[in-house]
Amino acid sequence: MDNKRTTTKIQELTYELKIKDVMTKNIETVGSKIPVSHLRDILYNKRISGVPIVNDNKLVGLISIEDFIKCLEQGEMDDLIEDKMTKNIKTLYADEPLVHAVMKFEKYGFGRFPVISRKDKKLIGIITKSDIIKGVLKKLETAYHDEEERRYRASHIFNDVMADEIFFKFQYYVEGKNFDRAGEAATGLKKTLYRLGLSPEIVRRAAISTYEAEINIVAFTKGGKIIAYLEPHQIRIVITDKGPGIPDVEKALQPGFSTAPGWVRELGFGAGMGLPNIKKFADKMTLRSTVEKGTRLVIIIKLSDYRNED
Repeated sequence: MDNKRTTTKIQELTYELKIKDVMTKNIETVGSKIPVSHLRDILYNKRISGVPIVNDNKLVGLISIEDFIKCLEQGEMDDLIEDKMTKNIKTLYADEPLVHAVMKFEKYGFGRFPVISRKDKKLIGIITKSDIIKGVLKKLETAYHDEEERRYRASHIFNDVMADEIFFKFQYYVEGKNFDRAGEAATGLKKTLYRLGLSPEIVRRAAISTYEAEINIVAFTKGGKIIAYLEPHQIRIVITDKGPGIPDVEKALQPGFSTAPGWVRELGFGAGMGLPNIKKFADKMTLRSTVEKGTRLVIIIKLSDYRNED
């Protein structure tokens, strides 16, 4: 088995869980017009490592315990928080998949991110690496028991059916530009494959690959279609759209490359890792695209090497 394609339940959960599922909701905030010394009791009593700065219900900055210690060492405790806080802050939306938070922690190296609502941009939480770990572990315990109840060899599906040729077809329609429903097709396919008894490893790879393809349809096209064929020896997932097409397929497969417009990035998508992730988790990937006509992506995941694996 190729280790580069191996997924874990934790990876799967980072796609399934939303940031709002693991973030800290009861947060302490302060205004910007008070001295840094005011933070001493808050940081100590609340055992927190950073505080969002909010004026008139609007997030204006963030100050960390590192900032506090620096002020303490330099004798600047009477300075106003607005002069010491980080103003150019990165935020996350509560309804983004948890994997986006993981990617941003890796990219920026921050200790925390403020979480805001997509509707009114108000601060509703804070997420740290610790929040992610605790949230995933909690979900992992529940998911483990669910998997134990439904596990059996996927080959039984085909052994119990008498026919010369057998396959199952699952079709999903994806609406373009509707990020509220982004990921529904991948989630539906994942639940179906689990119920049919495929191994967790197979389901994870199929779910992650489908999710990435679905997000591309939502972000870049007016809509498309995902059809998954479950065959005796493989899953074949065919994704088509009538979008603008990809001018340079080779460049699009490079990690980090993205043609996502600003509004898509503002929504928390378009990080340029979709196609590279699909290629990583597929046994075979075929991508054909014509400018102004659309794109056809085929993902093949073999079943034979992964049956009955955890």
